[in-house]
Amino acid sequence: MIVSWAAMAGMCATALAMVLTPGPNMMYLVSRSIGQGRAAGLISLGGTAVGFLVYMTSANLGLAVVFVAVPWLFVGFKAAGAAYLGYLAWRALRPGGRGIFEIGELPRDSRAKLFRMGLVTNLLNPKAAIMYVALIPQFVDAARGHTTAQGFLLGGVQISVSIAVNAGIVVAAGAVAGLVARRPSWAVWQRRITGTLLGAVAVLLAREVPQRARV
Repeated sequence: MIVSWAAMAGMCATALAMVLTPGPNMMYLVSRSIGQGRAAGLISLGGTAVGFLVYMTSANLGLAVVFVAVPWLFVGFKAAGAAYLGYLAWRALRPGGRGIFEIGELPRDSRAKLFRMGLVTNLLNPKAAIMYVALIPQFVDAARGHTTAQGFLLGGVQISVSIAVNAGIVVAAGAVAGLVARRPSWAVWQRRITGTLLGAVAVLLAREVPQRARV
């Protein structure tokens, strides 16, 4: 096996931690599932999956090399990602903020637009980029050879975990939203937990901003 079981387990744990931390993908998928139904959420999830495939392919075919060759680009990308997650944390924690499971009015979009927006949301998601550029390479063992194949295999694990978790969230979003609507105090705590998690991730990423990319 080109990837060790320890690397596979570590990748699963990392992917699970990342997908369970609320971010742009989760917020978009939940909003669509609540506002337009489960089918709309699942179509949007299809676009998100394609976005992951784009990142995985780009990272394994040379994106990491570009970041090594141009260090300031990688540092700037991580700084932008940390700042964006900090902004999301502030939106959740500020007075009058809205949680991801609180129902809001959204226009009904076509299937093509739902898929396209899921794709674009993921392509602009700093968490996804950091996952492929900075985190997955840590589980690649050069001594085993076939580093590109390892990257694709580990990326496939990350995509599988992310899609499975997000699909569950999409299916459950309507029920959770109804529960939150009936218990306003739960919405407040959900915002606090969401904001705290986002803020913690933003701080961790900010601490790693000065580190350069490695191949």
